[in-house]
Amino acid sequence: MNTELIRKYNIPGPRYTSYPTVPFWNKRGIAIEDWESTLISSFVESYADGISLYIHLPFCESLCTFCGCHKQITKRHDVEAPYINTVLKEWQIYLDFLPITPRIREIHLGGGTPTFFSVSNLERLISGILDRAELAEDYQFSFEGHPNNTTKEHLQSLYNMGFRRVSYGVQDYDPQVQFAINRIQPFEHVKRAHDWSREIGYTSINHDLVFGLPHQTLESVEDTIQKTNQLRPDRIAFYSYAHVPWMKGNGQRGFNEKDLPKDHEKRALYELGKQMFFDHAYEEIGMDHFALSSDSLYEAMKTKELHRNFMGYTSGSTKVLIGLGMSAISDSWYSFAQNEKKLSDYQARVEEGELPIFRGHLLSNKDLLLRENILNIMCRFETEFEGSSHLFELIREDLQDLLSDGLVQINGRKVTVTRAGIPFVRNICMAFDRKLQESKPRENLFSRTV
Repeated sequence: MNTELIRKYNIPGPRYTSYPTVPFWNKRGIAIEDWESTLISSFVESYADGISLYIHLPFCESLCTFCGCHKQITKRHDVEAPYINTVLKEWQIYLDFLPITPRIREIHLGGGTPTFFSVSNLERLISGILDRAELAEDYQFSFEGHPNNTTKEHLQSLYNMGFRRVSYGVQDYDPQVQFAINRIQPFEHVKRAHDWSREIGYTSINHDLVFGLPHQTLESVEDTIQKTNQLRPDRIAFYSYAHVPWMKGNGQRGFNEKDLPKDHEKRALYELGKQMFFDHAYEEIGMDHFALSSDSLYEAMKTKELHRNFMGYTSGSTKVLIGLGMSAISDSWYSFAQNEKKLSDYQARVEEGELPIFRGHLLSNKDLLLRENILNIMCRFETEFEGSSHLFELIREDLQDLLSDGLVQINGRKVTVTRAGIPFVRNICMAFDRKLQESKPRENLFSRTV
């Protein structure tokens, strides 16, 4: 761990679940007609591959103060049925203009807290989606479960409907850290849900951990990872805490700035965790992810089929991702579209029979080229640039410091991330991000890269 490099490169930067990143989408948005036409085009040309569905279930009973997701805090469960009614109506709007019955390859339930919803309501949601679609042969269904409220009935019911992957938000086991982020969640609750998942037959269990949280120390992170290794999930996401308290309503002012580990201290937490994962036979996957060699994410990395989108890293790639629900983002490959972020606005527009899109972006040819290269860097740690010489020279110029510091190698038009450069992948992608480089934003937009 080079502390000088961490100081140098620990700057605000995107996470690159898309390119262009959301702050640099066209300020005029996207016309509904353009979104529909690009979606239909992509849908038809990639029909055999199927589509992905992301369904945003936004409700949580309490606010986790580290969270930057779009959510609604409530203990009232009478919100469930009306919300599912709206999501199914939104799905019907898509079905009405898509030219062929959709073939679903992926479904992911995210949030919020999907397991806030009752078993019967989740069954009604999934049945309502699948009754109007076909399934691809190699379909994959996954959901995010909160260990405190995921019941055995949740797990069995979703398994019966085809779900084989579950992800548990663990974050950290230290009581002081849990208190600071308002996520009181004993190890016994995680173990209970994890063991149920194994017993029922889930083939891929993921645990989300976060480093850089308030009050975390090397000792507390070591204890958290020891407990994680004891359960041996198939996948582990070891995320850097994104401190973005200026974002409206994300609740990240529940602790003091001085409680956060700084720069090299934060990176030391990651390096400790990474070594502990290696010691237990986990393989590094892309950025901040680890998997056992038996997991499909590892296979995807080895066969160079690893993909990254708004749901993070995935072992399969579809050109079409339709996001349903409040704030969900859709991707036709040629364009992006995001739903209304306010629940009442989302529901009102769907009730009017219209797609609830409030912003989006139609990608130019240059956007598509840069998107491909950034995806290559994120998923394969290398890319062969095939665009114009002038554009590549601009990128090469912005890579010079990274090259001098031994974080990348450049051979002709091929850019390769070195082993030392993996912690700085986001910085490397920033050199390809011409919208970022040309605008040099001064306001707060992103969390820090390291």
